[in-house]
Amino acid sequence: MPRDTLTADRIVRAAIELLDKEGLDGLNMRSLAKQLGSAATAVYWHIKTKDDLVRLAGDAIWHEVELPDLGTTDWRTAAAAQAGGMHAMLTRHPWLVQAFSSHLLYGPGQARYHDLSLAVYEKAGFTADAADRAAATVFTFVLGNALGPAAQVSLNRRLSRNSADAEQLVADAMTRAAETARHFPHLRERLDTAAAEDYAATPDGTFEFGLQSLLDSFEARIAAEGAGRRG
Repeated sequence: MPRDTLTADRIVRAAIELLDKEGLDGLNMRSLAKQLGSAATAVYWHIKTKDDLVRLAGDAIWHEVELPDLGTTDWRTAAAAQAGGMHAMLTRHPWLVQAFSSHLLYGPGQARYHDLSLAVYEKAGFTADAADRAAATVFTFVLGNALGPAAQVSLNRRLSRNSADAEQLVADAMTRAAETARHFPHLRERLDTAAAEDYAATPDGTFEFGLQSLLDSFEARIAAEGAGRRG
């Protein structure tokens, strides 16, 4: 493919596909060029480094998060929808969770998300400083909930590359973990009511439970501060 048929957007989209399939470790200019049917030198003409590529790909997927219209949506519904959208996006692209710890990530997609977050919590009744803290708290909560699944994807990929029987390795590790857990009373109780391979899994509905608990606390704080001002 001639160099001038490539665009930065096409390269970024191909990089996202490769990152979804292979993770951060599997992304390099040579493999990306092969996927594009081009030469690595042609890719470098548009995007100079792997770090630039990860930054651009990481910012592009923030646009997948559908942002609620604050003109027609109450703050709590908007907050839940926005956080849920971020969580779903990170689940689709687990490499972004890992990229937060290894790359400088910024751009209009991410800024668009953060700007609405501040608007949501200011609409809720927080001052600007408190809205900053509320938005950061929810962002950290969502990111933390996405960390486990992202780590599992990365682990499964590494095991599959290094072993012919990755599933057996995981099963053996879970068996040993369950044996260790039986020495501790609360874990032992869980093992008596759940399959050994499932006892350490995150319970269903954990994300929703945690998010609603956070929003409950925000709502209570706003109400208490409002009552204090009126008093």
